[in-house]
Order: sequence, then structure tokens, then C-alpha cells
Amino acid sequence: MNVSEKPSWKSPPRRAWRIARPLIVAYLLIILGMMFLERWFVYPAPPRAAGDWKAAWLPHDDVWFQSADGTKLHGWFVPHENPKRAILYCHGNGEHVAFNADLAAQLRDDLQASVFLFDYRGYGHSEGRPSEAGCIADGRAAQHWLANRMGVKPGDVVLMGRSLGSAVAVALASEEGAQALVLENAFTNMPDVAAIHYPWLPVRWVMDNRYDSLSRIKQYSGPLIQSHGATDSIVPIALARLLFDGAPTANKKWIEFPDLDHNSNWPDSYYDELATFLDNVLPQISEDGKK
Repeated sequence: MNVSEKPSWKSPPRRAWRIARPLIVAYLLIILGMMFLERWFVYPAPPRAAGDWKAAWLPHDDVWFQSADGTKLHGWFVPHENPKRAILYCHGNGEHVAFNADLAAQLRDDLQASVFLFDYRGYGHSEGRPSEAGCIADGRAAQHWLANRMGVKPGDVVLMGRSLGSAVAVALASEEGAQALVLENAFTNMPDVAAIHYPWLPVRWVMDNRYDSLSRIKQYSGPLIQSHGATDSIVPIALARLLFDGAPTANKKWIEFPDLDHNSNWPDSYYDELATFLDNVLPQISEDGKK
């Protein structure tokens, strides 16, 4: 063999590297692209013009208030003439206040509640750009606004959240408590959900928005009622069950709907169960804060 020739055993690794290198580069570029687009995936806010912003049939007050950092926020206060309770509703990531007029009326009537709907920053008429810290701060400001409006403490507000809003509600309950925590389509944390939809990406390492409800709910010991659709294609019911089982409170109720998906409407029977649960665990309040 000519001593100037290179050993043949080096050729296969080099060939493998030449093949793998563009694939690795492409994979890293995909990861960077997903990181860049994370805000869009987590907060797909609908167009501001969508929905019924007048809702003339629904008596409500247009409310403007500020988050802790001065971000201007918007919401609707839907009063009940003789409320048993005050409910703060934290909506999902693909909706805003103008999509929830019917829900507000149902909560008002079926639960005999004064209801406050609000939009996170970057949603509806609220200013700013959404982020985990920002949305939780917005929820905190809304909880305090409603408590002041009703003449009660922030911990005397019923916190109700759906999907992304469930994580906001859990965060608020872990900080100042709640008369009750109502969770719909909830999840353990955001990376758990992302890992199911993108198992080939290192989402647990790179995601900025965590919303770790599984850790936060351990700081809440009040009443909890949680509902989920068994055929949820966005948040598998197993994640919701892990969150429910991780809640330390003994006063909790699980409701499962066998044929409902993530964005399905709950049947009227759900609101009957919810009203019964709240009636059994909560003191009633009046508009002036008397219990």
C-alpha cells in the first residue's frame, strides 16, 4: 500500500457526517424557527374585529383597568341583581371577550353570579403583547378589580379558567387563594402539551412559556371542580387528571364527558353540577360584600 494513501476506515464516518450534517442543520433551524414562533403558537389571538363587541342584549359595563406594569386592559362586568358569588372568567388562547357574551349570561343566570370577563394583553381591546408573566399579572389585576367592585377580598372571588385560562386561574389561586377554583380543559404545564404534539422537538428545554400548573396548584388548598372531555385532541385527558390528582385539597370534584373534544360546549347539566358544588362549599355574597 502506498504510504501516502489515507486509511480507508476513515471514509465511512466522513461519508456519514456529510449526509448527517445538512439534516442536523435543518433540524436546528426548525428548532430556532419554532422558538421564534412560540408566541404565535401559544397566543393565537383572534382578530380584534371578530365577535360581537356590542352585545346589546347583554347588560354589561365596559371596564378599563391597568395591569401592574401599566398595560391598559379591557373587560366586561356582567352584574347580577342579587349575586351569590363573584366569578372571574379567564378565557382560552383563541378567543376574547366578544366571543363569550352567551357564556357570561349563562354563568350569571345559572350560577347567580356577577361575572367579570377580561382580555389578556394583546387580546381584544387590551394593549401590549402576551407573555406568561404578563397574562398572569393581567389576571391578578382583574381579580383585584372584581374584588374591589364587589367589596370582597381577592381570595373571595371564584376563579374560573378554560384551557390557557385554567393555567392563569391556577396561578392566581396559588397566590391569593379563591373561594373556589373552576378548571375546564386544564393541563399540567405547557411543555407537556407541546411534547405530545411535537415529540420530535426538545420543547421541554426550549419553551419560554411554561405555565406550570402542576407545581402551582400544590399551593392551593381550597375547593376545586375540574371538567374535561375524554376525546380532547388538544389537551389529552390524562394531563388533566394528573393535575387534578396533584391538587392537595380534599374538597374537589372531577367531571368527565365521554364524547366531548377540547372546544366542545358543555351540556346544561354541567352548569347544574357546578351550581350545586358552589352552593355546597361557598358562603354567599351580596353586591356590597356582605356574606
